[in-house]
Amino acid sequence: MALGAEGSLRQRAADATKRSATTAKEAVTTVAGDRPEGSQVGKTWGRARDVSTLNVLICGTIMLTCPLLVIYTWMSCSSFGCSLAAPVEKALAKGVWTLVEEDFPTPTADGFKLYFAWLGFQALLYSYLPGKIGYGQMTPAGFTLPYIVNGLLAWTVTHALFIGSSLGLGLFPASIIHDNWGSLLVASNVYGYFLTVFCYLKAHVAPTHATDRKFSGSAIYDLYMGIEFNPRFGKYFDFKLFHNGRPGIVAWTLINFSFAAAQYQRIGYVTNSMVLLNFLHAVYVLDFFVNEDWYLRTIDIAHDHFGFYLSWGDSVWLPFMYTLQSHFLVRNPVDMSWPYFSFVLALGLAGYYIFRAVNHQKDIVRRTDGQCTIWGKPAKVIRTEFITSDGKVHRSLLLCSGFWGLSRHFNYVGDLTISLAMCLTCGFNGGALPYFYIVYMTILLLQRISRDQERCKGKYGKYWEQYSAAVPYKLIPYIY
Repeated sequence: MALGAEGSLRQRAADATKRSATTAKEAVTTVAGDRPEGSQVGKTWGRARDVSTLNVLICGTIMLTCPLLVIYTWMSCSSFGCSLAAPVEKALAKGVWTLVEEDFPTPTADGFKLYFAWLGFQALLYSYLPGKIGYGQMTPAGFTLPYIVNGLLAWTVTHALFIGSSLGLGLFPASIIHDNWGSLLVASNVYGYFLTVFCYLKAHVAPTHATDRKFSGSAIYDLYMGIEFNPRFGKYFDFKLFHNGRPGIVAWTLINFSFAAAQYQRIGYVTNSMVLLNFLHAVYVLDFFVNEDWYLRTIDIAHDHFGFYLSWGDSVWLPFMYTLQSHFLVRNPVDMSWPYFSFVLALGLAGYYIFRAVNHQKDIVRRTDGQCTIWGKPAKVIRTEFITSDGKVHRSLLLCSGFWGLSRHFNYVGDLTISLAMCLTCGFNGGALPYFYIVYMTILLLQRISRDQERCKGKYGKYWEQYSAAVPYKLIPYIY
């Protein structure tokens, strides 16, 4: 797309946003925990606002302990061959301080330079590469926001430059990410915490859309879950889409590639398990970018506010915990038998097919306003009305046929299936660490189902009750 046409699209997007949104009074708040003028008041759907002491304690605990969990898994692989028990055994034998001194990640100038150069480069690609304008779902305050959808091009440019510069020109080793993994972990944690505090302060001082802020009365909860719904720089630099899609998901396949290069350096070849892992992760990542416009209407963008949960999560948790299998395979090479290889490949592709086919059905219904067929029959939909906090009435559809007639979140069945296949590439002789991802994804998606249930119940009211009666199962038909 020509840059001139892109500029025209952005102007039309800005005009559409002005027409669809209620003008927000950008009030400044001075007292943490207050519900200042301009923020949401009264009963409104979306993120929880009135929270219990237990919720606050849980959020505070997560912010303190999750970084230690990531460090622990890194240390387990870097120093103990990915044994989860070995660090504890060393701490008991030699003392915790000895473990910290000898095995914890340490900051380096090269690691910090590499990490912040990476952030800056991805920010430039996000801001200046051409791309179409996509739109998210309407926010609780009535905004329909535009997004620059150029992730696939950013992914392509990034990988072409990395592979060409390392393998083609020899400017740096392809294993550079693996080689600096510990110092990159330190740098990303520093940035993740900085981003959390920055967004908390920005929400008080210079909110992008003041009427979409939510204050719980607890600074800890607001730090964790976020106050602003869509913090931005200008009209298009959206914190959510950038941090999840660019330094987060673009990095996913780049990290795997670097770890495959490190495996080659160690043993002289790349195992078929590492190749399959790279392939399955690439399928998942490329699907995200090919369908990036669809992501704008998922729970991350359409429901979550931007706090520690997403800022630190996208900066640290995603790149370091979602790639544990490649970390494991560098230190514990697995040569899969071809029948087992074929089984895992088929399982992963089946999971991807379910994931994509389920979401495709919902997209068709949205594009046609329900005037379409699903599995050869007219789509069954419930036509709903909901009210945003500006008092306006809006309409949408709830699909209850096809995959969406089997369960309310059948797309998660595909997600869990491909996640299991990714873990199975590591075999069964490496302990529990390679299977962290499927355990975590199961917990995450079950928790998302619960959150989505409460959000949709508040948003759609009686229509959600009708939908729940028509589609009684949340995930697996006849089981849950």
